Amino acid sequence: MKIGEFSDSFLPVVDGVGRVAYSYCDHIARKGHECSAIVPLTKMGYRGQYPFEIIDYYSKSMPGMPQYKFGAPVIDEHYQQHLSMTEFDIVHIHTPFIAGQEGIRYARKHDIPLVGTFHSKYYDDFYQISGSRILAGLSTDVMMAEFFNKCDEVWTLTENSARTLKAYGCTKNIFILPNGMDVHSVSEETKDNAVREFGLRRDVPVFLYVGQQNWKKGIGQILEACEELKKTGTGFQLVLAGQGPHEEEIHRRTEELGLSEDTVFTGHILNTELLDGLYGAASLFVFPSDYDTYAMVVREAANAGTASVCLKNSAAAEDIVDGENGWLCGSEAHDLCEVMKRAVENPSRLKEVGINAMHTLPQSWDSIIDRALERYQILIDMKQM
Repeated sequence: MKIGEFSDSFLPVVDGVGRVAYSYCDHIARKGHECSAIVPLTKMGYRGQYPFEIIDYYSKSMPGMPQYKFGAPVIDEHYQQHLSMTEFDIVHIHTPFIAGQEGIRYARKHDIPLVGTFHSKYYDDFYQISGSRILAGLSTDVMMAEFFNKCDEVWTLTENSARTLKAYGCTKNIFILPNGMDVHSVSEETKDNAVREFGLRRDVPVFLYVGQQNWKKGIGQILEACEELKKTGTGFQLVLAGQGPHEEEIHRRTEELGLSEDTVFTGHILNTELLDGLYGAASLFVFPSDYDTYAMVVREAANAGTASVCLKNSAAAEDIVDGENGWLCGSEAHDLCEVMKRAVENPSRLKEVGINAMHTLPQSWDSIIDRALERYQILIDMKQM
């Protein structure tokens, strides 16, 4: 097969969507298929190191978020010529924005199947930007009508996100396919390196969050839970890894709650081995996000033997059995605090739950891509009937 993967984020950005799009391209190509990444122009280094083709278009950094690029393919003649000489059997789009619109245009022009993956709860993004639930609702409805309903099939990562997508107004067939990961062992040496790099303490529990520094990810709940935990006399260290639009506000809030001495901000971590070590060195991964349609970070923590606490009924918590391979909490900071405290008070049980998470949560990209390729072929055959 010849497959085009269209995404607005890609290397060297290591956000969830960018990493997923890269993994699709990498594993598809390694299975012997022709795959191209259609993405904004960024500094990716030597292109020959990748087993897939990169077709990129002119872009500029987004204001306030320089790690993300705003593309302008319509004015890039070289890109247009390159794409016009490329023949795909199927298009897979990972975004409803610039790259996604390019994918729609290409699929329609060549009359080939179009798959769109629903990665984010865009209602929350629009609400954060507009501050209006009415405008957010209207924007979401328009996006459904103008984007996902133009796909031949829409993929979601969980049953939870499929329900969300239907509530937004999607009428297309929904196929559920989770993200995979590169399942591997994390050595003690790798963990020790992370401990040294970030100055982690060995004498207290380490609570870890990895992701955007964005209030919508539940960081406010984490900080308030830690404030309450500190008042009980429980010692701990909180590690917030990543970058995002609310970094300065989160720093200020940490100071206001008296958590500065207990908190480590790592910034953006590009070194995946160092990130693995950080996951493995943590006592508990804390991710009370109701925004995410999936939680790759929860699986990555599990791969390193670290259990997570997630929000009840969230997509991130869909595969977690409370007290068995992770923990579930309510939406209040007090509830999260109680769960965190209970989890670390029993180190042997904490370790056991982490091992259970390791054995039940991660799925290999190899198996996931096999399912994706099978579904691609079905859609191609249906289109040709």
